[in-house]
Amino acid sequence: MQINMPRLVVAGASSGVGKTTLLSGMLAAFAAQGRQVQSFKVGPDYIDPGFHQLASGKPSHNLDTWMVRAKDLGQVFSSAAQGAELALIEGVMGLFDGGREGVSSTAAIAKWLQAPVVLVVNCRSMGESAAAVVLGFREYDKEVNLAGVILNQVGSDTHEAILREAMAKIAMPVYGCVRRNAEIALPERHLGLTPTGEVEAAAARVESMRSLAEQSLDLSGLADLARRAPALALPEESVAPLAGDEVVVAVADDEAFSFYYPSSLAFLERCGARLVRFSPLRDAQLPECDALLLGGGFPEMFARELADNAAMRHAVKQAAAEGLPIYAECGGFMYLTELLQDFDGQSYEMAGVIPGRSLMQKKLQTVGYVQATLRQNSVLGASGTTMRGHEFHFSVFEPREQDFPWGLTFEKNRDGSVYPGGFCRGNVLASYLHINFLGNRAAATAFLAAAAAWRRKRGGYGN
Repeated sequence: MQINMPRLVVAGASSGVGKTTLLSGMLAAFAAQGRQVQSFKVGPDYIDPGFHQLASGKPSHNLDTWMVRAKDLGQVFSSAAQGAELALIEGVMGLFDGGREGVSSTAAIAKWLQAPVVLVVNCRSMGESAAAVVLGFREYDKEVNLAGVILNQVGSDTHEAILREAMAKIAMPVYGCVRRNAEIALPERHLGLTPTGEVEAAAARVESMRSLAEQSLDLSGLADLARRAPALALPEESVAPLAGDEVVVAVADDEAFSFYYPSSLAFLERCGARLVRFSPLRDAQLPECDALLLGGGFPEMFARELADNAAMRHAVKQAAAEGLPIYAECGGFMYLTELLQDFDGQSYEMAGVIPGRSLMQKKLQTVGYVQATLRQNSVLGASGTTMRGHEFHFSVFEPREQDFPWGLTFEKNRDGSVYPGGFCRGNVLASYLHINFLGNRAAATAFLAAAAAWRRKRGGYGN
């Protein structure tokens, strides 16, 4: 399958240079022109895509060759971009940063997409040296089509003139000069940017991003550059649905639990699942379902509200005791423990499915890509099944039982370290692992098969 999709990668010289702000502004500006723009985010990040969606009105999709192998990632890109006039891809960290040996770096994704790259450079406290930095990026890997720059944190007209003259010396097109503006900066939290659902006046902030993009960026030039991307050949794909009746998967979805990849949930749906959303914060009971999916998020920021909703906590514990298939990731794992201790040392009762407690720490405990192997049979497959995913958390888990039923063995992609993690007992599997079901198809099949078995055992709803 060949697609002719204008596309552009917005990369950074490093983290924190303003990629999310600028790309969100571009999305909002193009949308205001009536263009159909589809956004993507390189890497496993959950939060930046939320700002993309707020700016464009369309869900953003992750492109990550560790979480989803390249042969399947093409389907994510082609399906999401269908009907769009332009695809904008936000990079992760610096252009060449990623997992071990550059796995899923922005550069790797840009080469895979054959897309031109515009590099965002923080020019604060830097003049002509900015050109030397950009020249180094261009020379480091000439297979990357570094086609232009956006100069951010520019201080004055004189500063801009110096920067533009320096870029002209190395024949590097400039697609924007953005002045320093503290009001546009996005608020941050321990896991990165604060999710859009919690940012006060988020819509007004995105409107400010749009104005900034319209005033500071060469939008027509950027669109022209995107149109220079060649036709892209991508594999076609078909997915067979489950045999028999569809299964219903209840998905926790509110301010405390929002970390899901659209392609992951879409793959479950394509395999025959019907997804029903519910809120552990506000709902008193679980919806009628054949399986439960508790994603990541920020339960530590809503620990009091989650604890106060005793009806839901008891419903989840009862469902686990009855044998409902339950899969939980990171924040969902923390919710299933007995207690959650927040950053201030206050402890709150959680669902009590897992014997132990979650303790928030001041420092990041782990981040990075991992391969996880099931230590016993579970709702995601048989013992020995391996999955690709990532970890990113500030909490630690303290088991209460001496002979604890660890669910997985983790191996870090970066340094090869191996350690146990998670919990597996009966039809419950929970851990700090984040996966994309599209990249772990056997796990998706096993999860829905467990749901179908539960449905048969119960004889449908109301029995």
